[in-house]
Amino acid sequence: MNLRKLIFTNNDCYKSGKKIRPTGIMVHSTGANNPNLKRYVGPDDGWLGKNQYNNHWNQSCPDGRQVCVHAFIGKLKDGSIATYQTLPWNHRGWHAGGEANNTHIGFEICEDGLTDKTYFNQVYKEAVELCAYLCKQYKLTEKDIIGHYEGYQKKIASNHVDPSHWFTKHGKSMDIFRADVKKELAKSITPSKPISGKKLYRVQIGAYSVKANAEKQLANAKKAGFSDAFINYG
Repeated sequence: MNLRKLIFTNNDCYKSGKKIRPTGIMVHSTGANNPNLKRYVGPDDGWLGKNQYNNHWNQSCPDGRQVCVHAFIGKLKDGSIATYQTLPWNHRGWHAGGEANNTHIGFEICEDGLTDKTYFNQVYKEAVELCAYLCKQYKLTEKDIIGHYEGYQKKIASNHVDPSHWFTKHGKSMDIFRADVKKELAKSITPSKPISGKKLYRVQIGAYSVKANAEKQLANAKKAGFSDAFINYG
């Protein structure tokens, strides 16, 4: 996941300052043929590219609407895929059009013409990884993830079909998406296999007659990133 941050501090949603305890995640897609993050995220930070129309969502009421999500997934100016966090995760967003605003983190995937398989696979993977990341942050499972249309079915969101209209064009569904998030979560907690039958080469930093000096060197080593460093007495 290529996670970046540009908080929409100019959006009225952010200014409202309301917080939530996230108990779910809602997946949205934008419903417009524009895969570029700069359409929604701004101003340009050097990675996004310049939005000549200045119609991004980091303003009071973008497009005259009270809307704001926690993140967008789409293309940077170099064509690579990224996720931009646009609200604090525990901030009440304006994305669901219903009670899910009080409980769910919501993010948008920037749609294109809906036929580009390569782009779809890239943003789909990014979305899976984002959801796994958020699940770990808030002790959620894949069962806590819904699409906007499922929120409508549960009567906690407005009447939208996203992202099912796009997913189905590429052989995906929210059930498959949740299964893929579950796999991603499993990968992140799989213990590493013990090393067997291989030679290990140990590196010694120094030997000290004064214990305090040894402990100081150990602290320096760990600070430098050598978390497995230890003191061997004898």
